Amino acid sequence: MRQTRALPYTRAQLFTPEIEQRVPYHMMYEKPYCLTALTLYQAHEWEQLRIGSEQVDHLYRKTLRFVQQHLPDDYLLQQLGIHPALLEGARQDIPLDGLTRLDWIISPQGELKCIENNTDTPSGVPEVAFLEQELLRYASDLEPASALMNSCIQKMFKQAVDYYKGQGLGEVIYFTSYDWHDEDRANTLYMMEQCIALGIEATYVPLEQLQIIPGKGLYYGQERIYILYRLYPLEYLVEDREADSERPVGEDLLQLVTDGKLGLLNPVQHIVTQSKGFMATIWSLYERNAEMADYTGFTLFTDEECEWIQQYLLPTYFTDQVFVQQQIPYVVKGFFGREGLGTHLIEQPETHSLDRPESTYRDDSTPQTEADEIDAYYENQPKIYQQLHPMEPVSVTTSEGTFDGYLLTGAFVIGGQFAGLLPRIGGKVTDNLACYCAAAIVPSSSF
Repeated sequence: MRQTRALPYTRAQLFTPEIEQRVPYHMMYEKPYCLTALTLYQAHEWEQLRIGSEQVDHLYRKTLRFVQQHLPDDYLLQQLGIHPALLEGARQDIPLDGLTRLDWIISPQGELKCIENNTDTPSGVPEVAFLEQELLRYASDLEPASALMNSCIQKMFKQAVDYYKGQGLGEVIYFTSYDWHDEDRANTLYMMEQCIALGIEATYVPLEQLQIIPGKGLYYGQERIYILYRLYPLEYLVEDREADSERPVGEDLLQLVTDGKLGLLNPVQHIVTQSKGFMATIWSLYERNAEMADYTGFTLFTDEECEWIQQYLLPTYFTDQVFVQQQIPYVVKGFFGREGLGTHLIEQPETHSLDRPESTYRDDSTPQTEADEIDAYYENQPKIYQQLHPMEPVSVTTSEGTFDGYLLTGAFVIGGQFAGLLPRIGGKVTDNLACYCAAAIVPSSSF
């Protein structure tokens, strides 16, 4: 079982006004979200997570370029579930990797597998970049797992400004999220803080106050916006319509991007890698790598990259038949599932296939509540099927009680560089009720 360390202080003692300001959501749903404890990683585990994260990130970026350059629109639409209005932007080869977070499972036997990659709007930044350091003040014998977060974020913004300035879009970044959403707003403001620390001019604008003049530009009052950091998913944005006229303002904004009048962070191309169909795409290309030269004239993955795929990724398909036929436990995931929504564990596969072309949402009636609508949205998405990898159990006892669950380790990769860890403790499917338990490294000299 994963080792943890509870800090011998109460929440009131640990969570200073500065922490309250930067992580106002440390309590969620009237329960602790940020625990007064630390998740312990051995130095060799941290090093393996660092190396593995950078190698998987490399695989994602390399496969993205292949998809952009060689796969037809029908593949992006059907196998990746990308909205038609996102296609042109998805094919733009932007030399910015942005902020991404891979989710890793370390099995009870120590085997490390990446189960997905959050490449569009990953959150958890203030916890990793700020709160971890604050809590480690009370554990001087341990080392930080995320000391590179702030410098990597700043480097990302420097690269973005340099690139977009070269495209004629200036060097001022506007930051946006829903103003009423404490977690999204705090994440966005923290990113903006790092931008300002670098000397880049930046302004926060609530998402609700952005104005689009189709074909001309994006505005905040009278101010024209040329570079926008948005903590708002592209698959939501593309569906947005003006309340009164029903005009597709999300598509208007995306057209500004494809016309070169607006730069986005993360770029639109991240919708390709955000789709969980991309995981099945990587695995399919890996299984066919030896035959690829017969069709394309080149082999996509090197022998070393194939070893990385075999070591760190899991078999993932667009059908469950392989798992059902071989009676292998697997996971069903919606293409754009978030916070565990649209994800189901099949721990005892039936002898008949569970792969269905129709929706897996059972309720034929019209959803009556917002929760029903959200569930239906994620359940009705196309699915991928991934081999189940056992999670490591963990138990944390603090002054506020005992928290039992399973560990999911998020690893931030920014601009191709490993930056930090986001450990969460929740159910076998990690959802929005999972707790954050800051990462700390046990130095090798402690043995």
